[in-house]
Amino acid sequence: MRAIHLDKIASVTLNCGIRPDARIADTYPCQEGDVIAVRILNSKSKYNTLELANGRMSTIKEGDIIAGALGHRNALQGYEGSIPTHLKTGDRINLLNLGGVLGVCNSYSALVGPPYECEVLGNILDFPVFESRSGIPANIRTSVTTASNEFDPHGIPVVAVAGTCMNSGKTEACLALIQQFVRGGMRVAAAKTTGVSLRRDILAMEDAGAFRTLIFTDFGVVTTQASNAPSLAKAMLHTLATDRPDLIVLELGDGILGSYGVDAILDDAGLKNSLTAVVLAASDPVGAWGGVRLLRDRFAIDPKVVTGPATDNGAGARVIELETGVACINARQSPTQLAELILKSLELRYAH
Repeated sequence: MRAIHLDKIASVTLNCGIRPDARIADTYPCQEGDVIAVRILNSKSKYNTLELANGRMSTIKEGDIIAGALGHRNALQGYEGSIPTHLKTGDRINLLNLGGVLGVCNSYSALVGPPYECEVLGNILDFPVFESRSGIPANIRTSVTTASNEFDPHGIPVVAVAGTCMNSGKTEACLALIQQFVRGGMRVAAAKTTGVSLRRDILAMEDAGAFRTLIFTDFGVVTTQASNAPSLAKAMLHTLATDRPDLIVLELGDGILGSYGVDAILDDAGLKNSLTAVVLAASDPVGAWGGVRLLRDRFAIDPKVVTGPATDNGAGARVIELETGVACINARQSPTQLAELILKSLELRYAH
């Protein structure tokens, strides 16, 4: 065991309460969520920030010593990477996302460029026994409350925003809906159910007015997948519903087709029955057409509205409405109309 000073502590480690003056060791279980100290070995001019545990974005510098957590990622417009099967001090791994997820990069998009190279310095230790000098490898799932298997949304309306892929306008739609609902006097809770750990979206939901938010990282999960996404979504819905909000907004991160488990959520009968309205965010008209068909044919879900960049002007919106029969409303340009359409479909009214 030895001391280390951390320059930056990534948001993925928030559950652990890591401090800048930490203790590290050279034993690596190589489990998802293990908290690792690394040194940044190169510079980048894009995709070069890290979300800190306090939610701030900080520019990464060559030589920075950061705390992140092991996880995998499969991002169409980002990095594809996996958890290493073994590690030793001095090995090289990569920074896979803005939240501080660490792993071995297998491929990357030209949009973000090659990933940061990181030198492994040690696994950060947790000291669960007060005043004990015997530390154990820190992991983001260690100190979290185990999610209850109970699932009861208490009849609260749930608006789920799904997308054709990443960067298709899902978060923008969620924020527009939350803000409009809150302005209308409603108490709104929100969650991001799938993806890779990054708190930016739920922090924006809080800024939009949501009184409570959750993300899968709160339950000790770095990256969602088909095996855990439904249970996590149920835990989030159940937890938020206990606060008796007027409405819950869910962002289903990534796309309907992907490895993060959105399809597993939509395939789960209990969850599907709890989604009282589904919004589809799409990047282009073909994606919108395919997304509507996929929701209808595979999941028996009829989306209430299409939004996203595909609806940025009338040309895209008209062809989507003609081909799918689904209304198109742009979340950024017409947030009031979008929220009103959803409320009408749910037979709800604003509080004032």
